[in-house]
Amino acid sequence: MNRSQFSVLVYIERMAGKSFTQKEVAQVCGISVGTVNSAVSYLQEQKFIELNENGDYGVSELGYQNLEPYKVKRALFFAAGFGSRLVPVSYNTPKPLIRVKGVRMIDTLLDAVIEAGIEDITIVRGFLKEQFDTLLIKYPMIKFIDNDYYNEANNISSAYMARHLFENTLVLESDLLLSDPLIINKYEYSSSYKTKKVDVTDDWCFDTRGSLITKVKIGGVDTHQMVGISYWTKEDGIKLAEDIAAVYKSPGGKEKYWDEVALKDMKEKYAVNVVPVGQDAIIEIDTFAELCEVDPIYKVK
Repeated sequence: MNRSQFSVLVYIERMAGKSFTQKEVAQVCGISVGTVNSAVSYLQEQKFIELNENGDYGVSELGYQNLEPYKVKRALFFAAGFGSRLVPVSYNTPKPLIRVKGVRMIDTLLDAVIEAGIEDITIVRGFLKEQFDTLLIKYPMIKFIDNDYYNEANNISSAYMARHLFENTLVLESDLLLSDPLIINKYEYSSSYKTKKVDVTDDWCFDTRGSLITKVKIGGVDTHQMVGISYWTKEDGIKLAEDIAAVYKSPGGKEKYWDEVALKDMKEKYAVNVVPVGQDAIIEIDTFAELCEVDPIYKVK
């Protein structure tokens, strides 16, 4: 299967026999209606999909067999940092646990991960780590890794603590506000980063050749902005376990962001793609001013 055919098959699996239009598939998968039509024809020819009694498509047993190598085994959340730019609300509450319109930010991600059928969930915590125990009431399956070095090193310290968990793994920053749970899938085609296609940004972004990431940088024009969600295949996860440790222990390694391992320091060993998502699919709240803009309850009266 090519990437478009795979994306359509995953969408059909996610809809579980519900009715949908090719236009809806095209919008979610980021491809043309014509490409959707070609993909559906291919999937029918390969007997990966079949019609149910209601006349809707579903994934066949053969289709599930071909999806199995692409299955996401776990979700790994990085949630150790202080969140200094969200002061004063982050003084007493870890950033992922801050409520936006009554809902903890991390809950929007956890709900989507569980809805996608991913139940092996680990959170790397640090600042006010005991507060994360409250998540167990709603999400009893969560496991924790304590990063007691979060204040001495950059987020590569969290990756180092969890380096043995990167195989077939979805990695998420925990301070994102997710509004479109359909961007979290049970199956992923290759190692990749979710991105937003933007005209200009002063944030972390990627240069690409086709969908392949060629450079990570801060700030760019007509570029793919990083949104804090990535996926790593089994093969790349095995390599990351060694490479994260090597970079972390190298001179100046503790000051790096973990993404730089595969995208900069050891980039010749990895082929990582971008997967664009909708502009409103994810909201990154980086500052207290942005928090107030999204949820006016925090505005000082």
